[in-house]
Amino acid sequence: MKTLIQKKSLAQEVASKIEEQIALGYYKINEKLPIEAALMESFGVGRSSIREAMKILANSGLLRIQQGVGTFVEQINSTQEPMDKRLMRATLQDLDEVRQLIELKIAEKAAINRTDDDILVMKQHLADRMKAANEGLLEECVEADIQFHIAIAEASKNEILSDLYKSVSKHLKKEFLHLYPDTRVFQETYDIHEQLLTNIIAKDQKETWNTAAKIVGQSNY
Repeated sequence: MKTLIQKKSLAQEVASKIEEQIALGYYKINEKLPIEAALMESFGVGRSSIREAMKILANSGLLRIQQGVGTFVEQINSTQEPMDKRLMRATLQDLDEVRQLIELKIAEKAAINRTDDDILVMKQHLADRMKAANEGLLEECVEADIQFHIAIAEASKNEILSDLYKSVSKHLKKEFLHLYPDTRVFQETYDIHEQLLTNIIAKDQKETWNTAAKIVGQSNY
C-alpha cells in the first residue's frame, strides 16, 4: 500500500518562515509587516502565495489584518498547538477533569441520539468490562471500560465531543494502569455503569445525567 506524503504549499512554507521570524523577535507585537511587494521579493513567491500565507497566520491568531492599513503581529507565539500534543503534557488531574466533564454531556446526548446499533456496542463493551474484571485482567478491563465510554461518546452523535473524548481517553489509559493495582474498583462500579446504560436505552436524559454525575463523583473511577 502506498503512503501519500503531502508537501507543503508555497503559502504554508512562507507562513512557517514568517512564524519563525516572529518567534525569533524579528517582528514585535503590533509591528506592521512589510508590504506585499517586499514580501514577494523576500520570499521569491507570487502575490497569491503571500496573501494565502497571511490568511493562514491570521486564522491561527498570529497576525491581524486591517484592510487598507496593513498586517500586524497580534501575538508572539501561535496558540495552534495540536490538541494531541497538548494532551501529552497535561497532568493526570487535568486530563481526568476534562474526561469527567465530557462524560456528563456525552451521556446526556447519547440518551437522545442513541440507535439500536449503539446499544449493542455499549452492551458488548460493558460485558467485556465485567468479564475482564471478574478474571482479574486489569489491562483488558481498563480497555473495555474506555471502549464502553467511547461507545457512549459515539452514540451522542457529536463528532467533536466524541473525538475529544477519544483523545483524552488515549492518554489516560496508561495512567489508569498505574493508578489501579487490580480490577476490584471495576467490579464495584459495575452496577452503576449498568444503570447508566439502562438510562441511555430508556432515553431518560435526566436520569442519565444524574447517573453519569454519580460515576464522575466517585473518587475511585
